[in-house]
Amino acid sequence: MFTLIQGETANDIWTKAFDEVMKSSEVYSRAGNTKELLHVALSINDPIQRWISQKYPPINISYALADLICVLSGSDDASIINYWNRRLPQFAGNYSNYPGAYGKRIKYRFDIDQLEGVFDTLNNHPESRQAVILIWDPTTDLPQKNGKPNNEDIPCNICSMIKVRKGKLEWTQIMRSNDLIMGFPYDIILFTSLQEIIASWLNVEVGTYNHISDSLHIYDNKTDIIEIRENKVNNTDSLKIAHDDYHIVIDQMFNCMQHISESPEISGGELIDISKLDTGYEAYNNILKIICAYVANKTGNYYAIESIIKECTNIAFTEMWKSWLKKYSGGR
Repeated sequence: MFTLIQGETANDIWTKAFDEVMKSSEVYSRAGNTKELLHVALSINDPIQRWISQKYPPINISYALADLICVLSGSDDASIINYWNRRLPQFAGNYSNYPGAYGKRIKYRFDIDQLEGVFDTLNNHPESRQAVILIWDPTTDLPQKNGKPNNEDIPCNICSMIKVRKGKLEWTQIMRSNDLIMGFPYDIILFTSLQEIIASWLNVEVGTYNHISDSLHIYDNKTDIIEIRENKVNNTDSLKIAHDDYHIVIDQMFNCMQHISESPEISGGELIDISKLDTGYEAYNNILKIICAYVANKTGNYYAIESIIKECTNIAFTEMWKSWLKKYSGGR
């Protein structure tokens, strides 16, 4: 039987899901005991409000945005994304290229750029029921005969199903497994962003985002440290971008990230300059600013943080950045 959770925003569904999972039964897993709720369907009416800001400790917004750009670029380079999340190898393994990287799978895995394929399908046949993005690959992702995983980075996401109905792009995401604390907030950010981008290519509105998790869980070692706070934010940015500009903008941003990750002695002045890149789209400019602010903090170029953050026009970003900084960097 399905558990149905609905809400206007990502904050709404996350807080409801947290309450439901905390009431669920204990289940053993290879990574530790969990509270697990099976067969959960979650629906967000306004996916643009994708930021789960009521969770405390707060999410790492810089990592979330860096991950988004890596996925959009099709990268599986561990050294780049690890720069924005040094703990990632603890969960995804110690690889030079992540075998489960969503971007590489979506853009290259099956010898087709699936985002472009979905766009072409729905641009020519808006009524189609065949616009599907596949992430799971049974040739590598099914366990070995002894039941052991083939590697440490098996995708939790299976596929996306996308439809246009009544002038809106509807999105359904299917997940085999979903950590409500460590994974779910980032999955919502990623796939609602893809939804908004493709909707803009098709010149349709963003419809509902629907997320089906066959195992929604919280590890026992997290249950006592998670709080729900009244820290709601309003996302004011639009990820709308012309299809012809999309690849140029994402390549520019990814190249900046690659340069940063390969420059251990990068200066605060250079970070400020990089953060001023004008992509022609305010939302993408803001993304790069938050990505650069993290680097300024990481490299000890603290004076650059204020210069970068004050130019970010999305209050949701700046509030979530400040919340993360206060928690993890002593309030700088």
